[in-house]
Amino acid sequence: MIRAAFALFLAVLAVPAHAIDIQQVTSPKGVEAWLVEDHSIPFVALKLDFKGGASLDAPGKRGAINLMTATLEEGAGKLDATEYAQALEDLGARLNFDVSDDSLGISMQALTENRDEAAGLLAQALAQPRFDDSAVERVRAQVQAIIRSEASDPQSIAAKEMARQAWGDHPYGSSINGTPDSVAALTRKDLVTAKNRVLARDRVVVGAAGDITPEELGLMLDKILGGLPEKGTAPLPEQAQLQLTGGVTVIDWDSPQTIVSFAGPGLPIDDPDYFAAYVANHILGGGGFSSRLMEEIREKRGLTYGVGTGLATGIYGQTWRGGMAGSNATTGQAIDLIRAEWDRMGQEGVSEQELADAKTYLTGEYPLRFDGNGKIASILSGMQLIGLPIDYINTRNARVEAVTADDVKRVSQRLLKSDELRFVLVGRPEGVQTEDDAGQD
Repeated sequence: MIRAAFALFLAVLAVPAHAIDIQQVTSPKGVEAWLVEDHSIPFVALKLDFKGGASLDAPGKRGAINLMTATLEEGAGKLDATEYAQALEDLGARLNFDVSDDSLGISMQALTENRDEAAGLLAQALAQPRFDDSAVERVRAQVQAIIRSEASDPQSIAAKEMARQAWGDHPYGSSINGTPDSVAALTRKDLVTAKNRVLARDRVVVGAAGDITPEELGLMLDKILGGLPEKGTAPLPEQAQLQLTGGVTVIDWDSPQTIVSFAGPGLPIDDPDYFAAYVANHILGGGGFSSRLMEEIREKRGLTYGVGTGLATGIYGQTWRGGMAGSNATTGQAIDLIRAEWDRMGQEGVSEQELADAKTYLTGEYPLRFDGNGKIASILSGMQLIGLPIDYINTRNARVEAVTADDVKRVSQRLLKSDELRFVLVGRPEGVQTEDDAGQD
């Protein structure tokens, strides 16, 4: 039901080093798609992403698009929830609906012989969702259970507070789930309105892979999307303005350990320094046990079981973030080490050996996660969603190899400044100087 933009971007990076043939397809009614045609097995995978996702919630209706998305498969047209699920099962087809603040995603997987019937069921879910009271209340209860669970989970609390400080009133600053009150107040009319805000032909990107020709794909897409309006009723979100400032926020939590979340400025994927930052991140904290942060904080001092960093490349805003957990008593020491390593990247740069090792790993693991038509379709859709060129798959490793030590030092000097790093701590940390405190609600 929920997909992080960060996870989407990692999936897009996980594509093969060998060349693949991506065809650009335009349906008779003008829907554009990218296709990898493969007739070796009688199976088709399709991925649709509607731009904007839960960021298009109407004012005062946070959680509506999330609830609507989760209810799309709970009956459509003449079929109630049970009948709809049975129809899919009879076809051996799979539909999955999920949403983030960047997109509303729908995947379909079906055998070739059943793909048209599966496409018909998906078309009904998009154009004629029932939103029956019983189904809505069942899904609403599930969402409210998730909200309650997150309210008692220190990691979720830290993530929500960091998002609030980073993005303020932008949709990135609040949970797509909404609040207990906002979800409780949503009506069937709100769900219909939410559907019309996000599900429209002008904001869909499509990836497809498997046993289907361009002509067949075009006709299938017109069938699936034909019942949707040309344009959504809400404009796409504005770019978010990062509001983070350096410092420490502590949320008191009765626990022997502290959850540590930290973040600073990031950069979009189309930034010329992106691949330098990507390599730098691997060396700093993205490379598992080989990273500098793991070496300093875990291996040398045993202050945590794990610490990591990543580039969060949301469509509407980006951060360079990380996290760890450790004993309350040593949290202050761990934060000092994170700050020191953050600055050292720009002050000292990286060694040629570190650079070579990072490139070897990042290019070597590239093809390992690229398996199956479902993953291919998702990658093709994701590439379009975040604005990657169609030749990206075949040029990505060369871009990694082109990064120099000077590039890494330059982007580190630009972005990795410890005085701009915000820490959110959930626990009862010791040895930490704070300028503010935050509550849990």
